Amino acid sequence: MTKDLTTSAIDRQNVLNNPYALAEIERAAGIQGIPFEGKTVVLKEQVAAFFEVTLRTVENYLEQNAEELSRNGYEVLKGGRLRTLKDSIQQLDVPETDFGNINKTPQLGVFDFRAFLNLAMLVSESERAKLLRQVILDVVIDTINSRTGGGTKYINQRDEDYLQAAFAEESYRKQFTNALRDGVEMGHFKYAVYTDKIYVSIFKERSREYRKLLKLESKDNVRSTFYAEVLDLVAAYECGFADVLNQEVARQGRKLRPLEVDVLFKQFEQLAHWKPLVEKARMKMASRDLAFRDALHLQLKEYVAPVQREDYERFIGEKSKELVQRLEEAKDVMKRLKDRS
Repeated sequence: MTKDLTTSAIDRQNVLNNPYALAEIERAAGIQGIPFEGKTVVLKEQVAAFFEVTLRTVENYLEQNAEELSRNGYEVLKGGRLRTLKDSIQQLDVPETDFGNINKTPQLGVFDFRAFLNLAMLVSESERAKLLRQVILDVVIDTINSRTGGGTKYINQRDEDYLQAAFAEESYRKQFTNALRDGVEMGHFKYAVYTDKIYVSIFKERSREYRKLLKLESKDNVRSTFYAEVLDLVAAYECGFADVLNQEVARQGRKLRPLEVDVLFKQFEQLAHWKPLVEKARMKMASRDLAFRDALHLQLKEYVAPVQREDYERFIGEKSKELVQRLEEAKDVMKRLKDRS
């Protein structure tokens, strides 16, 4: 998917919230700045020179995007912190003119690397900024792929919560299919029909539509690509509707016809307690799939939000692991518990 960082605040924030990509981009960019409080900062004059634009152009972007740039590291220094910065500048072996006339200024705006990168994703007039944006997009993709072993189809399984959610959902799935088997007067395809009803209710896509978007092959299991929160909600639907179905079958003393089951499901999915859970699942799926899998669920477009730093840690950071590793660890835990008994 082609991304225009100059127009998409969500795509910009996804880059800036990804600490692993940021580290690689900083190495690739090689920006020379001023050491300050354990990091490197640059002034407006340096930013304007780097992007080959006027100082006024930089100031215009600061005015137009003040909240975003401040949130991502741009700040105005005063008092003691400003004196510390001036001391750092005096120790640099560069002409003072490189930093403008700052000796008597009572306050000074500085960009840390995140803020500098944020500005690079906004400035449309600069050819250098355009080239840097391409580097940013390439590095983000390369970083995610390298940390997931070359693909993102099963990035959901790197989450430490996935294994437990998958095991639990499998059990509730059995309750659901048993209820359909024993309670619905319909052929074998009823399992696919009512599974799709759950998917549409939660994330507005049938199984085949989801497969197409994520480019899954016929051998791929759809649920193996779901995030833990989505699996939990699917399991809740399966468990809950199985109970509703069983109760209605017992009440009527016979199997139900498809139209009767459809009415039951419509009533079930409209229960008020599902709304916050469905909203959360849609946001997680839409936002993560766009950031990690470069896949946009059009039906969930309104739910897309920036992926937070903790999610990058969760799926590509030190806490994330391949599913085979987690299975091996789970096997070891089970063995130790067995040995104790």
